[in-house]
Amino acid sequence: MSEDYAVGASAVVREAGDPGNPGQLVSGSVEACLEIAATWHAWDGRPVARTVDGKPNTWTPAKALRRITDHLIDHLQQVEALLAGVPSIPDTWHGRFATLDADWARFTEAGYDEACSRLRRLGRWYVLRYEEAGAAAWDEPRDGEWTLREIAEHVAEVPYYAEQVGSLAVLDPG
Repeated sequence: MSEDYAVGASAVVREAGDPGNPGQLVSGSVEACLEIAATWHAWDGRPVARTVDGKPNTWTPAKALRRITDHLIDHLQQVEALLAGVPSIPDTWHGRFATLDADWARFTEAGYDEACSRLRRLGRWYVLRYEEAGAAAWDEPRDGEWTLREIAEHVAEVPYYAEQVGSLAVLDPG
């Protein structure tokens, strides 16, 4: 499937869905992440060093995409568990404070294309799942858990991970 088709299909879902669907927030945030990631093929292999909560934090394009994907999956599982009326699986990932060997991989144009396919599918899944749950479910109290809307609002902050690497675009003055 071409990237143009994926963009078009994602846009159709956004237009067809209820504009109040909280899943739209997640889908839009995925696009914001991909806009930043579109510049990462220029990554020279040097990590971006940050300090978070007083601790050193290393970022690479692959790590940012891993964290984006993990965050989307983690909370989608939470949504599904809430709707099924069962406990969600506890999050035991090491999160942003772990940099894995795989996080040092080169980031290529093909890697970006794969990320687009993966993340747009996850973003669309939120839109479709929330649509299927229905508007009445979005703000329904969940016994001390976040509402579905609160989960979507939280997940919509996922560009934080892409912003840790930031845009690597080099402007050509010519």
